[in-house]
This record gives sequence, structure tokens and C-alpha cells, in this order.
Amino acid sequence: MSLSILPNIITIMRIILIIPFAYYVMVEQYALALVIFLIAGLSDGLDGLLAKRFRWQSRFGSITDPLADKLLLLVALLLLVVKGHISWTLFWVSTARDVIIVGGATSYHYLVGPYEMQPSLISKWNTALLILLVLLVLLTVAGWYPVPELLLQSLEITVILTCIISGLHYIWLGIVNYRSVKNQAKSDTLSSPDSTEPPEQ
Repeated sequence: MSLSILPNIITIMRIILIIPFAYYVMVEQYALALVIFLIAGLSDGLDGLLAKRFRWQSRFGSITDPLADKLLLLVALLLLVVKGHISWTLFWVSTARDVIIVGGATSYHYLVGPYEMQPSLISKWNTALLILLVLLVLLTVAGWYPVPELLLQSLEITVILTCIISGLHYIWLGIVNYRSVKNQAKSDTLSSPDSTEPPEQ
């Protein structure tokens, strides 16, 4: 077995860890859920490090790695909302943002053409703040380190704002790129020879 598949194995294990994580949150064994969340976070850094350090990137990993991260965050967010530790407002805003981004990217791909969308800086901040919020909430409910309620509420509002800003930013990027493609197509059409002109006498 080639060591090049090691990052993919770690990613698959991170996906599998979502099951016990969800179980422990549902039964309110938050300390164990926190441990699993931390292990999943460390594994995310490890598989990324291995893939870049030894050039073990793969198409499978490029798809499943962000999917595993997004799925873990979605499950954590949903369960903590159900348990009353995070507001439904944050959940719906975050979910709406993801639906808009995925739906917009899919529509663009089929209607316009392929477009490689890189995570924006505000999107990276949004993800980092969301992870921090989940971590601090788990630390609090697990009794490891009670974070002040005011800090959690302020962080939650900040995450909501970055969700909205990053969602609008992606929409703006899509519109700008669409206009660029259309303008380029129009320019190519105008610059091409007119085959309908009659030949010179």
C-alpha cells in the first residue's frame, strides 16, 4: 500500500468520527464530544500537512477533505442549536450562505462554464470564527472552561455578520466573473473576421 493514500485515510477517519461526536453531543457527554472534535481538528491539519509536504494531493482528497470539514461543522452546529447552546438564527444564516454559494457555483458551471472559486479571506475568517465558536461552546458545556455568555453572544453575532458578508462577496465575485466572460466573448466576436463581407472586385 502506497503511503500517498495516508491523507485520504485520515480524511475518511475524520468523517467516521462524526458519528461518535454526534452521539456524545446528543447524550450530553460534552467532554467526550470535545475530545473527538479536537482530534478531528488535529487530523485535518495533519492530512493537509502530509499532502503538501510530500505532494500526496489527489482528486479524492481535494473533494473529501473540505467536505469532511463542512459536514463536521454542520453536525456540530445543528446539534448545539437543538440543545439550545447556539441560536437558530446562526444556523439558518450559515446554511443559507452555503446553499447560495453551492447553488450559484453549480448554476455558473452549467450555464457559463468552469470557474475555479478560491476561498476568500472573509470566508476563511468566517470558517475560523465558526470553529472557534463551536470549540468555546463545547469547552463551556463540558465544564472545562466556562466562557462568559457575553463573549459567546458577541462571537455568534460576528459569525452571523461574516456569513452575510462572505455570501454577498461570493455573489459579487460571480457577477464580476460573468460580466468578464461575456465582455471577452463580445470582444472576440468583434475582433474576428466578418465572413459575410463580399470579396473585393
